[in-house]
Amino acid sequence: MVHFRSPSKAHRLFLLLLLPASLAFSPAAPIHSFVSAQPTSTSTSLCSSSNTAPAIPMWAQHEISITAPSRGCHLITSEVNKAIQKDIASMKIGMANLFIQHTSASLTINENADPDVRRDMEVALNKICPGQWTKDGTFHHTMEGEDDMPGHVKSSLMGVSLNIPIKNGRLALGTWQGIYLNEHRDQGGWGGGHTRRIIITLQGQS
Repeated sequence: MVHFRSPSKAHRLFLLLLLPASLAFSPAAPIHSFVSAQPTSTSTSLCSSSNTAPAIPMWAQHEISITAPSRGCHLITSEVNKAIQKDIASMKIGMANLFIQHTSASLTINENADPDVRRDMEVALNKICPGQWTKDGTFHHTMEGEDDMPGHVKSSLMGVSLNIPIKNGRLALGTWQGIYLNEHRDQGGWGGGHTRRIIITLQGQS
């Protein structure tokens, strides 16, 4: 009969060093407790168990041109809704981006009921960045008129882009929220007029 001695602690530690990390165990455990161990694996499915195909995102883009009647803040929500109504109707959830392609006009969202808000907004912007700065040496970029450099500043302050959520086929604006086109120039840039181009991009799913 052949007798086997139980491996010493030093022998067990030596054997541990030869094992892959996935078979780690307590050094105090008997040898037979890990010799028969088999690697296991698990996987997690990110797919739904249902057979419903995932919704495919829909994209649409429109360009509108709006001629502001004068310098100031103008409510353009209806013009935007008219341009996108066919595409947005089938979107239950998504996002609309509005981008104005100019450096002396801007977009914002604010009060849609009382026109005094739009009047007061223009007054406040003129207090923040007065046209007088073009005449008193504050600004150096003056060759395009007194209202040009203040228009650039106001455009950056107010912003040229808006993101509005889409919910159940419409822009998810609050009850008293409206989209403003802010015209910051009297002359509207080279060539006169106040026509401003706005790109509207819709992304959503039904």
